[in-house]
Amino acid sequence: MTGTARELLAVDNVTKAYPGVVANSDVSFSISEGEIHALLGENGAGKSTLVKMIYGLVKPDSGTMRFRGQAYQPAEPKAARATGVAMVFQHFSLFEALNVAENVALGMESPPPMRELSGRIRSVSEEYGLPLDPDRMVGDLSAGERQRVEIIRCLLQNPKLLIMDEPTSVLTPQEVDILFKTLRQLSAEGTAILYISHKLEEIRTLCDEATILRRGKVVATCTPRDRSAREMAELMVGATLTPPARAALPKGDIALQVTGLSVASPIPFGTSLKDINFSVARGEVLGIAGVAGNGQDELLLALSGELRTAASTIQIDGQPLGAAGPNQRRAAGLVAAPEERLGHAAAPDMSLVENALLSAAIRRKLVRGGFIDWDATRSFAADIVADFDVRTPGTHVAARALSGGNLQKFVVGRELLQSPAVIVINQPTWGVDAAAAAAIRQAILDRAALGAAVVVISQDLDELLEIADNFAALNEGRLTRPRPVEGLTIDEIGLMMGGAHGMEVAHHGH
Repeated sequence: MTGTARELLAVDNVTKAYPGVVANSDVSFSISEGEIHALLGENGAGKSTLVKMIYGLVKPDSGTMRFRGQAYQPAEPKAARATGVAMVFQHFSLFEALNVAENVALGMESPPPMRELSGRIRSVSEEYGLPLDPDRMVGDLSAGERQRVEIIRCLLQNPKLLIMDEPTSVLTPQEVDILFKTLRQLSAEGTAILYISHKLEEIRTLCDEATILRRGKVVATCTPRDRSAREMAELMVGATLTPPARAALPKGDIALQVTGLSVASPIPFGTSLKDINFSVARGEVLGIAGVAGNGQDELLLALSGELRTAASTIQIDGQPLGAAGPNQRRAAGLVAAPEERLGHAAAPDMSLVENALLSAAIRRKLVRGGFIDWDATRSFAADIVADFDVRTPGTHVAARALSGGNLQKFVVGRELLQSPAVIVINQPTWGVDAAAAAAIRQAILDRAALGAAVVVISQDLDELLEIADNFAALNEGRLTRPRPVEGLTIDEIGLMMGGAHGMEVAHHGH
């Protein structure tokens, strides 16, 4: 970066709060023309909210922005695009049944005639080294090619600032190389790029500057190539983490044994699981970390029985249940709470009573001789509400009427109150305020103390270090060897999450 580059975007003291959480608190940073600027931080650090404000999807509560020295407050994305800001989202918004050119046209304010547009797509894709045929159906494209459609759609607007959210999470290494070459070319031509990624080595290779957010505040700025991935991981996480003192529990027998679990993802653009091995004893909490999209949802599905595998791959108390469905696994003692509350963990339009029945019918014996015992079900729902401090007018209300945090308490409580032998939870305190999060974590620890084997999948490292005995990380569908949390450094955690599978080899050498 030369000292002569002009400031393009300045964000000054921007704050945005939602009920129960301050997403951005007094955030300031600036980007110069042609600069590739990284935005780093854990999940929930406030990155998405910040870029949504820059792109006009969210309005700041306070603070100001300037674009080329002029006041900038886009009321909607259309205004942001008109100013010269373009964004490529992590989740593509493309129609599979249309071709590339038709998809590009849909993203433009006033598209030219199709033939002219196809010509422009061809020339831009050649100019920026992004091979793309305007006539191909989007449904036939790889994830990397779909991303090119989004990028070219942006480039046709001649943006001054291109925002990219987790752009390499779905790309092959070869596609990443193509993308980086394109981004460097854009940067050389004066286009600034705001780049969100969890992959620290990538950021060291590509980015000129980095702004690091933690819990909604800017905690550091740095030049990535002058820092190691470890140093940046420490800045992101805050190296002052001290796990709370916990009673060391005598571990019981192995309650959950997973051996050679490999299974294709049923989710479009999901991550298949590759040879996963671990065991969890009664009284043990295994924390599994990882950046979103590395196989967390698939692992929960495979453990809950929604995704089936060979019988011997998953054993619950010695019973081979890999081929069994959720009901058989529940009967054997396994309960599960997925990340997606509305629609997966709970049926939105059903009452809390009905939702209590859905997952607890077997373990709480709420159905007898084919008839639902509604009195028992109502009293179970009332117990969950009381024990987990679920704020609701009553158990008759629909699940969707509860706030996210209260529904989360209900869903977790419903599983924990079934006297389980094995508990699997994905993102137990996702979107829950600090007090409620502490209560949920304590409830999980209490269940472990009663002899349950617990698997907590979470993107919140503080949470895992607080409640887990052992720690492993998911990266691209592979799981690192679980290691005791005690003595684990932030460096090692960052490297495990970033996919440094070489760490395994290093540790076997001891």
